[in-house]
Amino acid sequence: MIGRAGFLVTIALRHLARRRRQTAVAVSGVAVGVGFFLAVSALMVGSQNDFIEQLIDAAPHIIISDELRSPSPQPGVRVFGKGAVALHGYKVRNEVRGIKDWQAIVSAANSVSGAVASPSLTGGVTLRLGGHDEAIGIVGVEPEIEKKISTIEDKLRVGHLHDLETTQGGIIIAEDLAKRLGVQVGDIVAATSSSSSGRSMRVVGLFKKGQTQLSSGTGYVLLREAQSLLGRPFIINRIGVKLADPYAAEAVAARLESRFGYKAESWQERSADFLSLLVTRNVIMYSVVSAILLVASFGIYTVVSNNVSDKRRDIAIMRSIGFSEGDLQFIFVVEGLVLAIIGVLFGWLLGYGLMTILGSLRFPIGGDVERIPLDRSARQYAIAALVSFLAGSLAAWLPARKAARVDPVDILRGAV
Repeated sequence: MIGRAGFLVTIALRHLARRRRQTAVAVSGVAVGVGFFLAVSALMVGSQNDFIEQLIDAAPHIIISDELRSPSPQPGVRVFGKGAVALHGYKVRNEVRGIKDWQAIVSAANSVSGAVASPSLTGGVTLRLGGHDEAIGIVGVEPEIEKKISTIEDKLRVGHLHDLETTQGGIIIAEDLAKRLGVQVGDIVAATSSSSSGRSMRVVGLFKKGQTQLSSGTGYVLLREAQSLLGRPFIINRIGVKLADPYAAEAVAARLESRFGYKAESWQERSADFLSLLVTRNVIMYSVVSAILLVASFGIYTVVSNNVSDKRRDIAIMRSIGFSEGDLQFIFVVEGLVLAIIGVLFGWLLGYGLMTILGSLRFPIGGDVERIPLDRSARQYAIAALVSFLAGSLAAWLPARKAARVDPVDILRGAV
């Protein structure tokens, strides 16, 4: 059986060798299709992976806030809600903001394997210097814990997060804000809030420009400084949680919210719109690049179809001496697969070269020099090869089926 298959493969290779020009054109078409498939998919998937990594790393995987998804009903509605009573003019009962018993929530989050929870307090203050006011939102944190759940330290142009602990009244602000206020690291600004008369803050660090998660209206201070400045001692209103497995965030957030009642948002929930756009983007991208490979397979169809037309008399002779329809189909399908294999190998080389060129490009962004993120994984090479083999097999099978149905008697008698 192996000897017979080898003989059929030899016939297929001889057919291709006699049509070197058409064979070269078909192989080139597949190679170009595979090469550009790899370049485009590496670019698209690489940028997507980089975007998702930024979503995962830029902020805690889970953020627990002092909000409720379903706020408790007002007392009047709770008592008379089901009666035929219309309530007017009653005083609305507002819940006191802040997470109650937050130590228990932090402990529960930390009990998850590999998880780290960081409590914080956010609020609005006004920075003032020389008659110029800037309203910002401050975040009070514990620096040593916050460094474990976010990438804030990496986004600092000047200073370190632990400087908040070593400097009394330290604050970290954005470069843009510092420029508007006319301050540098070490300068002092006045900070006031709706619940405090004001105090002096010393700038100990500056965020880089162009940070997605850190706007120019955000500042970081020590947690106890924020509690004092906002007039909310011992209160926090946000808990950030980082997990060992970021993709377990939805399940862990659901458990924490069900247990404690406070709204717990996973990074997937916060970025649901972006993630849905990525799915649509992937469908479009793979449809386009697959169409490129499908068009490239037309060259294989042309070569095999011409071989079938030119070898009709040879096909009739082979049928008359005992070759089956399956044998003939095997020969011409092998021709298509050989063309696809050679094209894929050259396409891999072309794609590798294109990715090397793309990876060598540098672009100045936000004062830094960034490179294009690329996905060079073997998965992309495997997908390109699989699609090419399927397209090549189909392109060869169509004329091969026609060859197998040739009636040797009609051809040998000269009827066709």
